Amino acid sequence: MAVFAESRKARFEFEVLENFEAGIGLLGFEVKAIRANKMSLDGAYVFPRRGEFFLVGATIAPYQPKNTPKDYEPMRERKLLLHKKEIDYLIGKAATRGLTILPLRVYNKGVVIKIGIEIARRFKKHHQREKIK
Repeated sequence: MAVFAESRKARFEFEVLENFEAGIGLLGFEVKAIRANKMSLDGAYVFPRRGEFFLVGATIAPYQPKNTPKDYEPMRERKLLLHKKEIDYLIGKAATRGLTILPLRVYNKGVVIKIGIEIARRFKKHHQREKIK
């Protein structure tokens, strides 16, 4: 299992409560770009819309810029593929005050690219200071 992108800052700022694994709706050249480590999760987050979850703020640079379609947007919203029970559970958790859903890493599982999403709570300032010490 190779990790292609990781959000280290999110691990530092948030306390992880639960982990989930989801697929990502990608285009073919985006898969090649991710395997070439051209993805960044800095500032990315997950949000629900109409009973589905989307990844927002993740950047996938073009694999071959000259062969990429002209209307390609590197920071477009990407649909996350989850089971219905997981979606219902996550929507309930997202509505809870103080909890957020974050993408922490993108990796492969066999030939499929997966994203690890976590339900997290932001650390208080004094916890962050203790962690630095």
